[in-house]
Amino acid sequence: MIPQRFPALASVCRAAAYSLSLVLVPCSLAQSSSSVSVPPSNPQLASPEIERRVDALLSKMTLEEKIGQLVQYNDTGAAPTAAQIANNPNAHNQVNSMELAEQGRLGSMLNTVGAQRTNEFQRAAVEKSRLHIPLLFGADIIHGFRTIYPQPIGLAASFDPDLVQSLSHMSAEEATTAGVRWFYSPMVDISRDARWGRTTEGAGEDAYLGAAMARAYVLGYQGKSLSDPESVAACVKHFAAYGAAEAGREYNTTDMSESRLRQDYLPPYRAAIGAGAATVMSAFNALNGMPSSANPFLMQKVLRGEWGFDGLVVSDYTAVMELENHGIARTPSEATRKALLAGVDIDMMSHFYDTQLPELIRSGQVPISAVDESVRRVLRLKFALGLFEHPYARGTEITAAVPEHRELVRRAAEESFVLLKNDSVLPLAASAKKIALIGPLGDNPAEMMGSWSGGPNLSDVVTVKQALEARARQNGGSLAYAQGTSITGDSTEGFAAAVQAAKQSDLVVMALGESGAMSGEAGSRAYLDLPGNQQQLLEAVAAAGKPVVLLVFSGRPLVLDWAAKHVAGIMEVWFPGTEAGSAIANVLYGDVSPSGKLPMSFPYAVGQEPLYYNQLPTGRPARNIDLSQPPGPDTHFFSRYIDVPNDALFPYGFGLSYTQFAYSQPALSRSAVPLEEAAHSGGKSLITATTTVTNTGSRTATEVVQCYVRNFGASLEQPVRSLQGFRRITLKPGQSQQVSFPLGFSELSFYNQQGQSVIEPTSYTVWIGGSSKAEQKAEFEIKE
Repeated sequence: MIPQRFPALASVCRAAAYSLSLVLVPCSLAQSSSSVSVPPSNPQLASPEIERRVDALLSKMTLEEKIGQLVQYNDTGAAPTAAQIANNPNAHNQVNSMELAEQGRLGSMLNTVGAQRTNEFQRAAVEKSRLHIPLLFGADIIHGFRTIYPQPIGLAASFDPDLVQSLSHMSAEEATTAGVRWFYSPMVDISRDARWGRTTEGAGEDAYLGAAMARAYVLGYQGKSLSDPESVAACVKHFAAYGAAEAGREYNTTDMSESRLRQDYLPPYRAAIGAGAATVMSAFNALNGMPSSANPFLMQKVLRGEWGFDGLVVSDYTAVMELENHGIARTPSEATRKALLAGVDIDMMSHFYDTQLPELIRSGQVPISAVDESVRRVLRLKFALGLFEHPYARGTEITAAVPEHRELVRRAAEESFVLLKNDSVLPLAASAKKIALIGPLGDNPAEMMGSWSGGPNLSDVVTVKQALEARARQNGGSLAYAQGTSITGDSTEGFAAAVQAAKQSDLVVMALGESGAMSGEAGSRAYLDLPGNQQQLLEAVAAAGKPVVLLVFSGRPLVLDWAAKHVAGIMEVWFPGTEAGSAIANVLYGDVSPSGKLPMSFPYAVGQEPLYYNQLPTGRPARNIDLSQPPGPDTHFFSRYIDVPNDALFPYGFGLSYTQFAYSQPALSRSAVPLEEAAHSGGKSLITATTTVTNTGSRTATEVVQCYVRNFGASLEQPVRSLQGFRRITLKPGQSQQVSFPLGFSELSFYNQQGQSVIEPTSYTVWIGGSSKAEQKAEFEIKE
């Protein structure tokens, strides 16, 4: 058996570090980790010194104190009064979290934030409980704490993991001053269906980019050491395949083959574990009929057995309780037993572990050894974080956006913007003196944040109106603003003022899109059009005859078919955060050339969803058919729609710049690789693909160079192409640069139905270009 560890995140963004072994299978060579001992995923949690301290503390704990470490509540306030109990017979069941902390019966708390309150709870646990075990405070800090940066889907558009790592560390620095040492982030669920609301929290539809981003978040949050007071424990969620919910409907079931699960959905989780993620959150959904929070295949076989995860698993909010709704548990006792034995260490908010475990242990249905092991995982993390030495909030609490952090979040927003269309309208010309800003998102600080935006102060936010007004004055011009309509409204009262403002302008900037609440948890949508009557507003303003630049604010791809045909410029800006207006103005005026690339495919129509570039081929592949013509015998019986193209309106990896880039045909380091060498490569590069990129335009700009691979002739169908490398480069006008992508076992293998990563004697095509539609290609073979 030959262990193999893939290289860490580097300039070309190789994904996770994996430990694997080799076994011989007919006509291929496979990798599997099931037969070897896997090293711990986080050496800090495996420290002998920490284990000694855990052993000593565990030996002193009562059963009640042990179970207390496995329950999590929010700040419930005081216990119910007699009058409250009289009015509500169930009020006596209300948990008093402060009393639990004092009694040593509470291990962690969620979304209890702020130095004063967290310190009050911490004093109760550390100074009043028998064993003085500190609490661990966790919170949904997804894209910034006080200084807010773009949501994860926007950061994914940057294709810049180094930037993500810096932002993640910045948010940890801020939140630790409020007592938070545990982030329920990153969300690494792959989403191929834009209808799913939590699309906004992830990196989109591709596993390779998702893995690179997952690793970056973990490295940023946890820093060089968990014991650093500015570091937080990352919580990778939602394990697993939560983003594959049927019909894009929140909390819905998922069902897929093991090969698809391992190849398309698990890589980001694995990359995060390889980066040392300290914790994992089990998902709400069922996978292949088994709810994730009671799924031993996921948590025992894959997570701990194959990946060596040595951290703790926390359920999602009341997910243990919801096992009854799933129908696999008839009682709270049964739900508790199944969740704990499957691998859920902490019960978030269900109130099941503390009420059910004592009897389950007494009756022998749950061995005390299982409880002890879960307690060990919690205590290891608390020791690793240094909570026993430094339990209280760090330094002076940060309560507003940090001035020194604004430049970083502004750059993040600028890198996240994706220019979708530009008919010579951008950057804004100096002659455009009179600008009309129209739309409900033009002067709306709250909606610049998006969902899960930490604790921002809206007064810190720079709106589009504020920034464009300032720039217009600098240029000797003026800005007229008209809201036009509300985000979800149907009133047309503001249309006339909006159209009048457009007519009196040289150019119109329209700020349209979703509200933050429309994306995120429980934000699934059946329609992906602009909400309310914004489409009618757009058409009315466009009819005024002035050039229109459409800014799209959203947490997901929207249907922009009409706009793509009728407006001069379109830029997807997601939800940019604190520096929204400043970043937008910098890109519109050409101070910064847009460099973002789409992390998800934008559809012509919602009926195309789920839509993703790396689809599997069919026996009757689609042809480029003129849909305006009636179907004939040579154009009808193919895998296609009769009313829209199969392809995306704006494909994965697409994004325009203020300059142009030319690509040479890829050159390969060799034309064939022996199969035996490929399987025993030890993680080394097997073949290198190289292209030359030239800036043929007149502006300095950044390009995201992307490498795609197709495996042809494998024993299972493989995607028509898959991203296997990317790199950001900045070129001056006329400048050229060679960019190389090493391709090894991880880039060239696939998962079979037995869960093995295999490589076979097949043919490969490599494309390198500026999107998933790259045309320049080269070919090679793996030969027996």
